[in-house]
Amino acid sequence: MPWKCIIIGSIICLAATTAGPLRAEQGMWPLYDLDKLPFDSMRVAGLTLGPAQIYDPQGNGLSNAVINLSGGSASFVSADGLIITNHHVAFDAIQKQSTLEHNYLRDGFYAATRDQEIPAVGYEVSVILETKDVTAQVLKGIGDDVTGRRRHDAIESATKKIVGQAEKGRQVKCRVATMFGGAQYILYTYFRLRDVRLVYAPPDAIGNFGGETDNWMWPRHTGDFSFLRAYVGPDGKPADFSPANVPYHPKVWLPISSSGVKEGDLTLLIGFPGVTHRYTWASDIADLFGYYYPQSIGVYHDCLEIMEAAAATDSVVALRLESRIKGMSNFYKKYQGMMQGYRRSDVLARKQAQESQLTAFIDSRPELVKKYGDVLPALDSLTRAKLPTREKDFYLEWFPRVGQLFANVRRIYKWSVEQEKKDIDREVGFQDRDSANIRKGLENLQINLVPAVDRQLFKYLLLTALTLPEGQKIDVIEKLCAGNNPAELEKALDRYLDTLYSRTTMTDKDARMAAFGKKKSELEKSTDPFIRLAIALTPEFDEFDARQKQFAGESDRLEPLLIQAYRDWKQGKLYPDANGTQRFNYGAVAGYAPRDAVKYHYLTTLTGVMEKETGKEPFIVPEKLKQVYKDKDFGRYIDPAVNDIPVCFVTSNSGTNGNSGSPMINGKGELVGVDFDTDYEGLSADYLHNPDLARAVVVDSRYVLFLLDKVYHLDGLLKEMTIH
Repeated sequence: MPWKCIIIGSIICLAATTAGPLRAEQGMWPLYDLDKLPFDSMRVAGLTLGPAQIYDPQGNGLSNAVINLSGGSASFVSADGLIITNHHVAFDAIQKQSTLEHNYLRDGFYAATRDQEIPAVGYEVSVILETKDVTAQVLKGIGDDVTGRRRHDAIESATKKIVGQAEKGRQVKCRVATMFGGAQYILYTYFRLRDVRLVYAPPDAIGNFGGETDNWMWPRHTGDFSFLRAYVGPDGKPADFSPANVPYHPKVWLPISSSGVKEGDLTLLIGFPGVTHRYTWASDIADLFGYYYPQSIGVYHDCLEIMEAAAATDSVVALRLESRIKGMSNFYKKYQGMMQGYRRSDVLARKQAQESQLTAFIDSRPELVKKYGDVLPALDSLTRAKLPTREKDFYLEWFPRVGQLFANVRRIYKWSVEQEKKDIDREVGFQDRDSANIRKGLENLQINLVPAVDRQLFKYLLLTALTLPEGQKIDVIEKLCAGNNPAELEKALDRYLDTLYSRTTMTDKDARMAAFGKKKSELEKSTDPFIRLAIALTPEFDEFDARQKQFAGESDRLEPLLIQAYRDWKQGKLYPDANGTQRFNYGAVAGYAPRDAVKYHYLTTLTGVMEKETGKEPFIVPEKLKQVYKDKDFGRYIDPAVNDIPVCFVTSNSGTNGNSGSPMINGKGELVGVDFDTDYEGLSADYLHNPDLARAVVVDSRYVLFLLDKVYHLDGLLKEMTIH
């Protein structure tokens, strides 16, 4: 079924534009807002489920089978806690368990029995238990006269109290999520499972077929899926890994379709999209695409060059860096696609035109002028207020992303600072409830830490920071090379880094864990050069945090008014921007035409996999798969429309980072695929959706079942799932 989007400001409405019964508003809808969607039209398009079968506050709807997996999405597919997600979502877990002798990334992994399943290091599963609107509690006593940093701090204080009360005496984790820029606050309560284990991962030649060449692209031929399992203690409560733990038994799990999809089929997407900015104002978009994204592309490029050069010289280093390279490469290419989409879709001009129309609507009535007249000018001023420290803030934001060791040492010192306060007064992320996660992160750092590469990356960051314009210099970094002319500057920096990395003990796990338990006064007596650097840079980061909080406080006051103005203008039903909370949207299986004289089919096939094979990475086809293709032993998984094994398909569903691993569900509530990407041409949809170009890229459930059954004969895994 073809689709077209009617865009109102940043409000996205999706409607059928040619023959077809389904006309509907479209977006990333919270599950508790399903009543705003036209179920009558969806039923005509093939939906056999009622709203309560999709979402039930008591946890019996199919959305309860959809879980957050350490920032990605996934779903339960058996009564014994079996989870399906993307290979790239599970990638870090696979990599951390890989060695040169047992390279599970290259060769794949399968646990034929439960006792052979291995820990997914650093992974957690979050199952939603309940949601509650706490807007009145959060905003109590916070009027429009409370602005900037005061507003931010008041909201943060209120949300910390709500979370603390909700978690008290319970085995749960809670979060207050901001909706509509600060107009609404929702308390999410999760049952968080800490023992997650790897069950099956296909070899890289299937799970990552096409690599970065094909990443974000269509046509796609990647078997981007893996299976994990969630465990609890014998008492049914969350527990750390232990041989005594037992599989978690979810209330709901999804059946898997062996029938697949055809063009025009209704598709439902439920997952945990990360961040979108569809209500962001024009001047902020101009700043982001004029500075932030181009600069970030440059940093990603340079960091990748450093890591790839190191990986090329040492196979052990290559394996340790593989997860980080993949993560950076993913965003490097996404940002390039966003820039291309920004220009091609003329995002800024369209946003400016919408704001001009909104302003005309506001100016048409005195009461609207009184309520909304100052909103856009105030938001523009807020964007301009960032400019005097923009370059400096950019690099301060990148410090912990590039320098892994520095980021962890800074976390140790920050923890010691916050421990001197009452728990309720500490910074978010540094309360007692966070100690286990920080400790686990400090321990797990050791798995992939390569000090020599960390040094190269940190040097790159410091050198770049030394080029900051006057008025935005980072004094501590400037003093490292004070008095050195440009020709000598790099040598001086190298001497400093030699001392920094040779004399620190923070590269040792036990030393980090010992430092984590020390008081602020003890750390401030330390002679460890990394601890000294973290302490010296603390004032810079404190000032950076203060600027961020000032901006957030003003945004939390103004953005809800902007969104309400759009609502009044078009009298539309709105969904909030993505923020890592569970969302629902619907679409249809549909190809697209990305450019003149090119039209993409909605489905790719196994024949296409064979056509792409080069025998070299990233286009290697496993011998077992080639043999089955040669024998044409396709079984019931063949698609009669193409007389071939389906591999991937595209739909008009709307997603972004964080949706990776989301189940794509048909009108009967069956999993027909696993979402893993957005097409390159549609990446600017995080800001402004283009329905003619934006597509969700999905691995077909029939390809998953075909590989498990016909290629690798994993009967135990197949028998555990419900297959229709």
